[in-house]
Amino acid sequence: MSVALFDAPPLTLPEDPGPYRAVDYANLPDEPRCELIFGDFYVMPSPLIPHQVVATKIWQHLEGIAEGNGGYALLAPLDVHLAPHSVVQPDVIYASADRLSILGDKQGWIQGAPDLLVEVLSPGTARRDRVLKLDLYARSGVCEYWIVDPAERQIEFLVNENGRFVVALPTGAVYHSGVRPEISLDLEAFWGQVARRLG
Repeated sequence: MSVALFDAPPLTLPEDPGPYRAVDYANLPDEPRCELIFGDFYVMPSPLIPHQVVATKIWQHLEGIAEGNGGYALLAPLDVHLAPHSVVQPDVIYASADRLSILGDKQGWIQGAPDLLVEVLSPGTARRDRVLKLDLYARSGVCEYWIVDPAERQIEFLVNENGRFVVALPTGAVYHSGVRPEISLDLEAFWGQVARRLG
């Protein structure tokens, strides 16, 4: 099958989805890794070491919370089917006990919107994460979206309010989710762990 693969998203959001659907995505070869967003395919370059350290540390933190609350925290690559025209592989996924139905029998992919999706910015994916995915996640009913910038050592916490994301601010050095009360993150401790791991 011959398909058009894009590296960067358009500067504006598409008015209508592109020509491809989840069935086309399922027929792609394993390489190169890509995502289907609003009906178009986007190539996913391999992440760098700082990206992976940050994603892993967030996953470890959320996995500890999930284990204690009956939820699931999962790492990429794992397909999240959000719409017939969109299948993505967020860096970290959190599904609370209330949303475990999206995991089905826990043998396949995620079908539906998780409580929290986390994207760690890379030079090749930052615009996609901040524009296309932000809009897709809001429209799809993802409750909370974290955009993590390893270079600047900052996290944007976004909460879905009626189909659009608004910024949620931490209290001092600690972020407390207004969506999932079990989730909090001590930012100083988190970035300290990252710094120690990266040397």
